Amino acid sequence: MHTPFFPALRGRLAPLGRRVHQLRQHSLAHLEQLFGPLLPPALLAQADEGPNSRDRVYSLRRTFFGFLYQVLKPESSCREIVRQIQALFALHHRRRVDEGTAGYCQARRRLPLDSLTGLRAAVAAATEKASQLWHGFTVKVIDSTTVSLPDTPKNQRAYPQSGGQQPGCGFPLLKLLGIFSLASGALLSYAKGNKHQHELRLLHRLLDQFQPCDLVVADRGFCSYVVLALLLLRGAGSVLRLHQARPADLRPGRRLGKNDRLVVWQKPPQKPPWLPQSAWKLLPAALPVRVLRFPLARRGFRARSVTLVTTLIDAQAYPAQEVAQLYARRWHIELWFRDIKTSMGMEVLRCKTPAMVLKELEMFFIAYNLIRSLMSQASHRQTVPLERLSFKGTVDAVRQFSLAIAQAHSQTKRKRLRDELLAVIVGDAVLPRPGRRETRAVKRRPKPYQLLNRPRHLMKELPHRSKYRKILALN
Repeated sequence: MHTPFFPALRGRLAPLGRRVHQLRQHSLAHLEQLFGPLLPPALLAQADEGPNSRDRVYSLRRTFFGFLYQVLKPESSCREIVRQIQALFALHHRRRVDEGTAGYCQARRRLPLDSLTGLRAAVAAATEKASQLWHGFTVKVIDSTTVSLPDTPKNQRAYPQSGGQQPGCGFPLLKLLGIFSLASGALLSYAKGNKHQHELRLLHRLLDQFQPCDLVVADRGFCSYVVLALLLLRGAGSVLRLHQARPADLRPGRRLGKNDRLVVWQKPPQKPPWLPQSAWKLLPAALPVRVLRFPLARRGFRARSVTLVTTLIDAQAYPAQEVAQLYARRWHIELWFRDIKTSMGMEVLRCKTPAMVLKELEMFFIAYNLIRSLMSQASHRQTVPLERLSFKGTVDAVRQFSLAIAQAHSQTKRKRLRDELLAVIVGDAVLPRPGRRETRAVKRRPKPYQLLNRPRHLMKELPHRSKYRKILALN
């Protein structure tokens, strides 16, 4: 610390400067010691000018890790983060922090969306480094889902509710199309829209994410001539389930093997409404594709057949059995969406404006990729299949071990605790249960409240509402 005008006070002021500097660098929830090496420091650095340039209580780094704590612990509120800030300043400094949540909420609005996007992509890239290829391809799985938003006028305008619901009785719906890595389970990119936008329109926004030597695996909703041709123009292959509207006849074409044919698809006469005219002109007039069928036998169920379409037309290099086994792994994307929406609590978002909804989505995806990165490290270190590791168990272990890692006084002890964390993640492996099926039913009965089937200000409360459901049943 430089004190050119008060040299005699240099020895007394220097420790104070170090203590203030440590306070500025300290963040919440002890997550920085664990996840800091995976995050580019430049994206969380204080800006020289602009919204995040001032020395604030809620700095960019501190706000980010507070937000990260909230998505890793969905039941935590903004008030809880503020209380953590108050405890932090009471421990390291005498300054009193306002107990209101307005300052923290404003700091969350100041988080740069570009920085959050860069952090999510950086963590995904780090997770992908040790991933294995499939016949030289990086396999990417795509699918779509929806999440519910708070019922505010701004959210309703951007992401309207279902048309079958009365105004004031539903919630805004946001549609997401995600691209996941099949090897690591990391979310590579995504596109968002409302319920009126088809998933193929969302996929068109993400075409730049596919590079040569990529292989796209998706369900029948994405099976079309246009999608196959657009991916092939970018050098990417595809393995899709045949759409139900297309005939599954294997008699035409050249035989490549049992239930394996090489056929030629013709360009449709009409352009899809979501495709620009410039891209439509680039599509070839015909496209050779490979159609193969394989049986899907599960214990206790009647055997079914699944028909696939792929641009991997070399039957010797890509045997039909291996292609079928690859498509069978597509189901993992349903489990990854379950991890994000159910285990992490993203099924119902909490932010009340579209701008903050996007930042909340990015924070959820950053947290998800960080957890997947730890799972990938544990899998490679202990040589355990990644599919066997529990996502929810990893989140629980991170919450507890991050506290111990932050309290360690040496790098050696932190490294030992980190190794122990990876060992605990592997020890909490899920037992293999192929063909498991459970009835989707709820045992606990709902509360005997009326259903909100009209706007709240028009709703009438019925007397004896504890017997409301019984009365409906009798009628």
